[in-house]
Amino acid sequence: MAERIDPQGLELKEKVVHINRVAKVVKGGRRFSFSALVVAGDQHGLVGFGLGKAKEVPEAIRKGAESAKKSLVRVPLKDGTIPYAVIGRFGAGKVILKPAVEGTGVIAAGGVRAVVELAGIRNILTKRLGSSNPHNLVKATLEALLVLRNPADVTRLRARDGDKPAAA
Repeated sequence: MAERIDPQGLELKEKVVHINRVAKVVKGGRRFSFSALVVAGDQHGLVGFGLGKAKEVPEAIRKGAESAKKSLVRVPLKDGTIPYAVIGRFGAGKVILKPAVEGTGVIAAGGVRAVVELAGIRNILTKRLGSSNPHNLVKATLEALLVLRNPADVTRLRARDGDKPAAA
């Protein structure tokens, strides 16, 4: 489980990924409500997303931003990209993230681009498979980034567990 990160004192940027208008039909006509999918990050390895619902768009965005700040997770970065290729799945959405060399830029669109840019990744190749639903893509991208582990930490853990002799 990822540790809880306190958003106080962090310089967080927010990006609205998707705004959805929902109509409820009542006796007098239609009542409109809005939901906003917002991604927040510090562009230095912290990123989170949130969903806000309200009767007005600005209020929905504010609620989504608050929710995003509460769900921040740390992403391991290596020279402006990710350490290795990874696949994230959520619902019918599937996202492939591959590290890229310096100068490639962010090859992504929609919700994937928002998450990757606000996480601080400058060079990455991505591919969306399956659903193009922005909610599922954002969640799949975050699932993929949560799977990532820093190679130095893995080496340290293996060295600690490596007290037993190797099987011949």
